Amino acid sequence: MIFRLLALILLPIMAYYFAKSISQKFKLNARQNQILFLIMSALLIVAVLIALGRLPIHFIFAPLGAFGAFVLRFLPTLMRLLPFWQMLMSKRASAKPRGENQVSTIRTQYLEMVLNHDTGVMDGRVLCGGNSGKQLSELSLHSLLDVLGECQGDMDSLQVLEAYLDRQHEGWRQQHAGQASSSAGEAESVMTRDLALEILGLPADASDEDIVKAHRSMMQRLHPDRGGSDYLAKKINAAKDFLVD
Repeated sequence: MIFRLLALILLPIMAYYFAKSISQKFKLNARQNQILFLIMSALLIVAVLIALGRLPIHFIFAPLGAFGAFVLRFLPTLMRLLPFWQMLMSKRASAKPRGENQVSTIRTQYLEMVLNHDTGVMDGRVLCGGNSGKQLSELSLHSLLDVLGECQGDMDSLQVLEAYLDRQHEGWRQQHAGQASSSAGEAESVMTRDLALEILGLPADASDEDIVKAHRSMMQRLHPDRGGSDYLAKKINAAKDFLVD
């Protein structure tokens, strides 16, 4: 009885100081200390059960001894390898495809255009003018041409709306004949990191690999040879070149 009582008192104390000495000796981080705590807790539970007579020694002594020897011999090595394992898992996680409904956004003076990467659907919202606040998909061709006329003072707005019309309304140029839409406008907006990330639909911490993947995905949908437009392809290429180079 006295032996069991002493075991219940001494075993947790011994386990605590043993784990503490390992942690200090090998300078373990928080994650490694958690793993060490779980291992020591399992060993302590087994030891207490044996001391209380709840677990026959002859069933547990051999595997416990082997496991204890393994832990004592290889635990420092396993702890040193843990950061490499975490780095490997992190790379695997970053290589997984992003969730569905990833979108890219291009904002100009008159329009905010959004492209869904999964469906290839393009839509936009009018930011100013007579149709301010309305979605392009809600407007008739006549109203869209009115918006086009309002965009004559901004080259970016003009070209992105032309790209939308080319995708959604074939033959619109014949109805809009006589207007040299490409002749009007001001200098294009200056590319910035935030603008480039918005165009590619990427977060601020996107890696070069993420940028290349997003660029490839968008070009597959918006390349001029596949029904896209020169303007959008130019914007996408400029965003990728700015971020990667």
